Amino acid sequence: MTEANSSMSPKQSGKRIAVLGGGSFGTAIANICALNNNPTYLWMRDAARAALCQQVRENSHYVPGYKFAPSLIATSDLRAAVVDADIVFVSVPSSGFREVVRLIQPLVRADALLVSTTKGIEGNGFTLMSEILEQELPQHPVGVLSGPNFAKEIVEQQQTGTVIASDDANLIKTIQAVLSSGNFRVYANKDKRGVELAGALKNIYAIISGMATALGAGSNTHAMLITRSLAEMSRMGSKLGANPMTFLGLAGVGDLILTCTSDLSRNYRVGFALGHGRALDDIVTELGQVAEGVNTLQVVAQKAKQMDVYMPLVKGLYAVIFNGLPISEVAHKLMVGEQNYDVEFMGESHD
Repeated sequence: MTEANSSMSPKQSGKRIAVLGGGSFGTAIANICALNNNPTYLWMRDAARAALCQQVRENSHYVPGYKFAPSLIATSDLRAAVVDADIVFVSVPSSGFREVVRLIQPLVRADALLVSTTKGIEGNGFTLMSEILEQELPQHPVGVLSGPNFAKEIVEQQQTGTVIASDDANLIKTIQAVLSSGNFRVYANKDKRGVELAGALKNIYAIISGMATALGAGSNTHAMLITRSLAEMSRMGSKLGANPMTFLGLAGVGDLILTCTSDLSRNYRVGFALGHGRALDDIVTELGQVAEGVNTLQVVAQKAKQMDVYMPLVKGLYAVIFNGLPISEVAHKLMVGEQNYDVEFMGESHD
């Protein structure tokens, strides 16, 4: 693995960055910031793992062979990581997101920019990660980073695009500056809610797509699943105040296509294993990483029912995973159900 810009000496005039969460994506983002001459801390809960990463200069557990830039420091000392940071990226799973944000409350600078990269929803109150940041750390500018971004391909320096969404123009401009490179392009969007919902919802449909592959589905079926998934995502997003056009961008259809067509997606792999009849608990244990789609499915299915949002794919997957319905029975119901209009938001109703 080559190290782009690794020969460049860090400029201490760059932004000071903290990335909280030492998984594959957190590591990739932290190293991009460091390669762009921003002194960067990568915080991990596990002290032994942080020490090892700092010693060998790579996160061999998640992204082996990807050497750290000189100005990247791995640490388990949260105070050291956060206290002087201009920008704090929070890249921990949704289940522990609020806990970590509360831990940094007394540490973070008053003028620090906060950015979530987590694609999930907190079940209590259907709370998005950006909303947790706003609740726990009011007065701080908040942004969301999301898109079709497999960490493995980012560290291989393949051409990648992502989206930074915020209603704060300075935050957008700053994040574009610290992350943009010859291989990583950062697009702007003001629809924070839409970008964040798209990133969370698409994980559900990746599970469905993986399951369909395991059952022998062909290209016709996958094309139908992806486009109907997009219809469901934008339908719920619109009901929740997002701009439906956001779902046609990188954070929407771009990320949906990526996670529904590649076994690099953890959620796709969960669905593929389910399609082969394996138990969910065994799949998650073997995966060894969080597949946000399983938790998101429960939260979204409940919300869709509560708001009366038409989401037959979500309802069907929930029936398979949590009610024990045979996949064949659910698939049959989907195919013989009501045939609605093809494209949302063209004046026709799905009812």
